[in-house]
Amino acid sequence: QNSMVLSAAIFITLIGLIIYLHFVKIDQESLLVIGSLGIQVTSSYASGKESTTFIEMGQVKDVVINEAIHMQKVIYYLCILLQDPADPQGVSEVVPLFQSSKPRLDCLIEVYRSCQEILEQRKTAPQ
Repeated sequence: QNSMVLSAAIFITLIGLIIYLHFVKIDQESLLVIGSLGIQVTSSYASGKESTTFIEMGQVKDVVINEAIHMQKVIYYLCILLQDPADPQGVSEVVPLFQSSKPRLDCLIEVYRSCQEILEQRKTAPQ
């Protein structure tokens, strides 16, 4: 009877680990910005599964570095501000990026500057 309980516990632990690796543990995050098309955000999980989100450039209002206080520590993260269709000056949604990898501020600044360059080129390009 003890071996049956132990086998069941090991089996449940293995199933939990597989679910964790497949749905929760993000191994790598990437951001691809194409000024004429949009922004693609890809998350690669430890199991090899990939999740991709695409945001059309017409929806993007701006890219900003936001800060939050968590457990007596300031955390910086990159966000995409989506334009409100009803109010061109408003923001309808804030999409946080790199939530699992949590890069340092200096890395976020590099990505931010690159995104801003692309956004500026899009604004100055003839329509």
